Amino acid sequence: MNDQSKANTANNGVNVQALLDARDALSQAPAAAQFTWRAATEWQNGVHSRSTIEGFFGLGEEHKHRKAFTIDADHPAEFAASDNGPTPVEIVLSGLGSCLASGVASVAQNRGIQLRSVTAFVEGDMDLYGILGIDADVRNGFTAIRVRFEVDADATDDEIAAVVAQSQKRSAVFDLITNPSNVSVSVA
Repeated sequence: MNDQSKANTANNGVNVQALLDARDALSQAPAAAQFTWRAATEWQNGVHSRSTIEGFFGLGEEHKHRKAFTIDADHPAEFAASDNGPTPVEIVLSGLGSCLASGVASVAQNRGIQLRSVTAFVEGDMDLYGILGIDADVRNGFTAIRVRFEVDADATDDEIAAVVAQSQKRSAVFDLITNPSNVSVSVA
């Protein structure tokens, strides 16, 4: 069975042909590939905030999601907070796991691999001496992040490893975490 006929029999819920068509179209229209993603975060109380994700710019125009999405962030009671949501760093870990898992589904679909389940377990180590100002030499962010996949699929271990590697190679969030970005902060 060739890869194309295998791809047609796998059903992981990913429209690979639409993704390939978009890639082909955007390769001919570089300006349309320039996207701006947005989130508006509003302080609630204490260290609790609520982010709303509603619109974005891409394909040369403004777009809206079919509905606004909200994500609450807070800190646990151990930090004298209300625990109304995950911490911002846990949201980052969730974003990494989500991006990699969706990539696994897309790559597996394209390679004709039927998935039954995919779980990404993501852990990040952090020394709080940095963010608490105890030691200026300790960084505020993660010192290490580990992602471990459990994948149940109609594929060999080597095929699954190759799918995960390709997902990592194409993951926007993996790139965001592992490479510096230009970030500017201003007050209106």
